[in-house]
Order: sequence, then C-alpha cells, then structure tokens
Amino acid sequence: MIENGSEEALAEEARRLFSGRVEFLLSAPQLKFLPAGDYPEVAFCGRSNVGKSSLINAVTGRKAIARTSVTPGRTQELNFFEVGEPTRFRLVDMPGYGFAKAPLKVVERWRSLVRTYLRGRAVLKRTLVLVDARHGLKDSDRDMMTMLDEAAVGYRVVLTKADKIKASELAATCERTATEARKHVAAYPQIHVTSAEKGAGVDELRAAILSDVRQ
Repeated sequence: MIENGSEEALAEEARRLFSGRVEFLLSAPQLKFLPAGDYPEVAFCGRSNVGKSSLINAVTGRKAIARTSVTPGRTQELNFFEVGEPTRFRLVDMPGYGFAKAPLKVVERWRSLVRTYLRGRAVLKRTLVLVDARHGLKDSDRDMMTMLDEAAVGYRVVLTKADKIKASELAATCERTATEARKHVAAYPQIHVTSAEKGAGVDELRAAILSDVRQ
C-alpha cells in the first residue's frame, strides 16, 4: 500500500507531467497503422456516449485534444496521444461501443480491431473502462470486461459524470459496480469516480495512470 506522502508525490508528479507536452500522434483504422510498441500505453474505452473524449481532455488538461461530439460513436479508430518530453507513454482512445443501430459490418469491424489490439499489444499496461455513473454497468460494459478478462489485460473501472446524480445514488452505483468488478479476474479492485466537468477524481486518475505505466 502506498503511504499518503507517496500518493501526494505521485499525484503532483502526474500533474506536472500532464501539464507539459501532450500531443496527438496518429489514428489507426487498422492494426497495420499502429505505431511501434516502444512506449507504455494506457487505453480508454467505454460506451459511445459515456464522455470518454471529455475525460481525456480533463486528464490531459486540454480543451479539445480528444474530439467531442453530440453524435455518439464518432471515434471509430484507435487514436494515440503522446505524453511527456521526451515521450514517457501514450494514451489510446478506443472506439466507443454499445452500438444501438450500427450496421453489423461496423460492429464486427470494431470487435476485430479492439480484440486483436488488446490481445497483441505487449506495451498495453492498463485499460480504463468508463461507465456512466447515472446508469451503472450495462451489458455492453460487461461484454467489454469479459473481453479484457479473456485477453488478460488488467483494467480499472472509471465512473464518469459523477456530478450528474445525487450523492446517495452515486454511492449505491459505486458499491454495485465494485461488487460486480470483483467477479472479473482482470479488474482492479478500486473504482474511480470522476467528473470531467467539475474535475472531481481527475488528479487521482492521473496518478493511477502514471503508476500503471511504471509497472
């Protein structure tokens, strides 16, 4: 267990790191376009309307380094961002899931791209599974968690939009999510609670990312 002093030092180091260089590197619509696996990676995944781009913007301290859109599912590629000068690690914005009306070809292309990336990317240190705090885990989230379990990729569950519900409802959602996460072999036991709009939980998530890439 990390002592409080070490936690504070890690959080401050992470804050300084993310306040420095963070740059978009490339988009990979297919695996052949992936960058060389020469830096640790942390990937963000979640339903197409979970607020993934907003949280990436909040973590990096940028207003629009990750695209946000009123149209869910805009990200259909693996988007890579480099952090640090020189580069220390990369963040990966994965295509959103939870397709409601998407053609079968789109769904299958997503599954193939994501599954192969997860299973074959040796530098992937952690995946962050983003879950809307207002709704809790949905079947598509559970499917993603099972995919990560099968790929033996460790992941953290991150509740988003925590400012949008009452504290009592948030606590109940957090408890239910933690209980379910414990049933998954690759899930990290701690549930992160965040609000991109208010900045809640962002410092802690930055520190967790820095800790993960060092493993």
